[in-house]
This record gives sequence, C-alpha cells and structure tokens, in this order.
Amino acid sequence: MRSIPTEFDATVVADIDARLDAVESEHGVRVPWAIESGSRAWGFASPDSDYDCRFFYVRSRKAYADLWPSRDVIETPLDGLLDVNGWDLRKAVRLAVAGNATVGEWLRSPWIYTGDEQFRGDLLDLVAAVTDPVRVRRHYLHVGRAQWARAGDGVGTVRLKRVFYAIRPAVTLHWLDAHAGVPPMNLDELLAETSVPDDVRAELAELRELKSRTRELGSAPAPHAIAAWADATFAAQDDEYRAPGAELRERATDGFLAMVERWSPDDH
Repeated sequence: MRSIPTEFDATVVADIDARLDAVESEHGVRVPWAIESGSRAWGFASPDSDYDCRFFYVRSRKAYADLWPSRDVIETPLDGLLDVNGWDLRKAVRLAVAGNATVGEWLRSPWIYTGDEQFRGDLLDLVAAVTDPVRVRRHYLHVGRAQWARAGDGVGTVRLKRVFYAIRPAVTLHWLDAHAGVPPMNLDELLAETSVPDDVRAELAELRELKSRTRELGSAPAPHAIAAWADATFAAQDDEYRAPGAELRERATDGFLAMVERWSPDDH
C-alpha cells in the first residue's frame, strides 16, 4: 500500500524510494513498512519542514540467532531536507513493551511510502497485546512536558514551533481518556476524536495557519488558552511507572518470533 499527498516533492519521494530499496539490498533485510513521520505527518508542516521517513525492517531468522548481532537501527545519511532511518522489528517490540508510543504512531501515519497492510495489522495486534496503557500515558506525559518546557512553559514569550510539539502529546493524553487502542499520529484526527475547548482549538488553528506559510515562527507571547490548557493537562497526570512483568515479556517474545517467521526476508 502507498499513500503520498500531492504536495510532497516528487524528487524527494523518489530519493526516499531509492534509499528504501538500497536498505533492503545492502543490509539483506525486508522493509514491510515505511512512512512519513514528523511535522508533515503530524499535521503542522512549515514550508521548509524536513522529510522524515521512518521504517521497520525484519532480518533473516539466522540473524536473530547470531551471537554477534548487528545494530538494531539502520540510518542513511542526512541530506538537506531528507532524513531516512528505521528500527529492527526486535527493537520496535521491546520499545512497545516499555511504553514507547512511537511504534504505534508509525503504524498509524497517514502518509505511507511503502507498506504491507497485513504487516501493519500483525504489528498493531502485537503492540496492543503487549502495551500497558499506564506506560503509554507516561510516554506522552514526559514528551509533552519536555517540549512544553523547551517552548517556554507558557510563561511570557514562547517558541511557537515547540508549542505544537507539546500540544500534540497533550491532546493525545485526552484521547487516551476516551479511547482504547493506539492513538492517531495526526493532530487533526486527534482533535476530531477528543474534547478540546473551543478557544484552544481557535488558537491552534491560527498558529497552524501561520506555521504553514512561515519558515521560522520564532517567539511570541504565549497563546493564553493553549498555555492554560496545557498546564492543566500536564499537571493532572500521574507520573506512575510500572515495569513490564515476566508474562508480558513472554507474550512479546512469542509474538516477535511469530512475526519473524512470517516476515523475514528468507522466503521472499
């Protein structure tokens, strides 16, 4: 499957396709899922936003039994607006167990360079089976708080670009209050499925329109409604940590081995 918006630069997309092909041939892996992440997929790109292609890859069965395993990431050179790198399936599953929500986000990106729908379904099912909602909430809380601090904490002037990076996790925390499963990556989808005050929505819409036509937003007085809502959202969260239990790790291992059996490059 493939889903690329018309506004994406065709030359950049062709370069991404070539890099993904090279990853498979040079590393002997299979890439069953490659998507756009970052601000273009989140729904608040600037005219000069990077292209952030992220992918999952699967090694051969023998590679996963190697006494000297390879790195669990594959990175291609940073080149201007282009950033292409991916995670080994084993890394993705381990991170999902730990509560890292990035795995689920990549599976729910609206923009897909190449992808097998069955692989996405298999990995989404596994993520759902090994994810503890408490750890996922903690992930979004920590990301949101960190970005809000980098924005300026809503005090005085703030870095407007960072406001978006903080608000998306904040909206996701409210999404998790009302829904089960893996939350959407895109801000519009999150807002459509979440109760957010009208004044916050209005300020977000104004900021996003400005960001869509401005290369660098810089700093400005903190949007009042956004600042108050973000502060209240983060303050209301419990920063609880729960280590994964043995049963969950065993479930993750079984699911990982089943996916390797199905998706390794050995038979493809």
